[in-house]
Amino acid sequence: MTEAPPSHATRNGGLALAVICVAQLMVVLDATVVNVALPSIRADLDFSANNLTWVVTAYSLAFGGLLLFGGRTGDLFGRRRMFMIGIAIFAVASLVGGFANGEAMLIIARAAQGAGGAIAAPTALALLATTFTEPAARAKAFGLFAAMAASGGALGLLLGGVLTDYASWRWALFINAPIGAIVLFLAPRVLNESQGSDTKLDLPGAITVTAGMSTLVYGLTKAADDGWGSTTTIVTLAVAAALLVAFVLIEHRTQHPLMPFRIFGDRNRTGAYLIMLFLAAALFTTFYFLAQYLQNVHGWSPLHTGIGFLPMPATIMFMSIVVVRRLIPRLGIRPFLTVGPILAIAAMLSFSQLDASSSYWPFLGSILLLGVGMGCSFVPLTMTAVNGVAPHETGLASALLNTGQQVGGAIGLAVFGTVFAHASSDRVAELGDRAGSAAGQADAFVAGQQHAFQAAIVVTALALVASLALIRVNKVAPPTGAAAPVLAE
Repeated sequence: MTEAPPSHATRNGGLALAVICVAQLMVVLDATVVNVALPSIRADLDFSANNLTWVVTAYSLAFGGLLLFGGRTGDLFGRRRMFMIGIAIFAVASLVGGFANGEAMLIIARAAQGAGGAIAAPTALALLATTFTEPAARAKAFGLFAAMAASGGALGLLLGGVLTDYASWRWALFINAPIGAIVLFLAPRVLNESQGSDTKLDLPGAITVTAGMSTLVYGLTKAADDGWGSTTTIVTLAVAAALLVAFVLIEHRTQHPLMPFRIFGDRNRTGAYLIMLFLAAALFTTFYFLAQYLQNVHGWSPLHTGIGFLPMPATIMFMSIVVVRRLIPRLGIRPFLTVGPILAIAAMLSFSQLDASSSYWPFLGSILLLGVGMGCSFVPLTMTAVNGVAPHETGLASALLNTGQQVGGAIGLAVFGTVFAHASSDRVAELGDRAGSAAGQADAFVAGQQHAFQAAIVVTALALVASLALIRVNKVAPPTGAAAPVLAE
């Protein structure tokens, strides 16, 4: 695939960066924006308790399952074209979801949102990688993009709380439509298009990996809800494993693989994917448990909870945009990918000490510590994932990083959710009759949460191990053969 002719036109560089980052923020926000609105959704649409979880799960399944396919479509059919298609699907699905009058309509709309996000997210990062190649501009662009990716989950909780308390849960979905329309209007004016590749789409590979990833995310979700020993969990994970093995076999035999395995030949890139996997498990776990901790143990409202989390995304943004992106050209990648996981480990240890009597201040200190750690990590991870990648494979490299984040989050919730359930049940048994009181319920929740974060320490330690063992690159380069920053007229 050939890029547009080199150009040094940068007058719209800031607008191009804004378009890409706003799109990324929309996609990441919607993974959590409905979480605090679930009680209102249940009351308004008369959801059953079992089906309510599908408001979140449907998005995750479609997003996680289609990421590799979505990233590859940008490489094959043009990144700007597929980026706009993904945003259009996402915006229309958001509008439909906002008008939902029943369970099925909302769940289908959420799945469609996930599908649009799976196309938009990896193509957005691929566009960023090939648009900004000058070192200073590249560091700034990746800093802002990484800040959106890392802080979007916490911002989603805040936005969901504000809109639910002051307007309606429907506005958590409606708001994407006008933003999506603005992105679609600006994209062809400020983003360069890449020419499609003559390579054929590996349809058998696309089908098996999409089915396999969707089944894997579903199986991990069921493990979190029903336990690892349930029949549904075991069968689903076995099917996912079979589909993914079939995908590997197909990719080895086809002439035009959806995922050329040579992309894993670079140890630094593979290390970035693993670090993202482990850190995402810790990050998603933090959002999941601490949002409940503030509401169930301390009785905070959804809005209050969202505001309580606000210092964390603010810290991530400050570290990513102001500190890390300025220091990377001087200090390089490795120091940040060492310090980041260390701080994340310290944050997990701090979270494991929170109890029912803890004030907001230790909570604040812990989320600030995690914010600094994630702010140190996400910029270099994003840059390393596309470092030196051929232009026609930047979409795939980007999709793999997003897949690591999505699957890491699902694994984290499944594993730590199981740890939480067992520890909480044990505490309920110890409390006996006192377990039914408000204090007893808070005690049981805190016991489960503490054990979950203790387990999360191990996973974040694996991120540090992966960094020390695999990351060798210090300076990053533009994608191989990438043009200088090019913007459409």
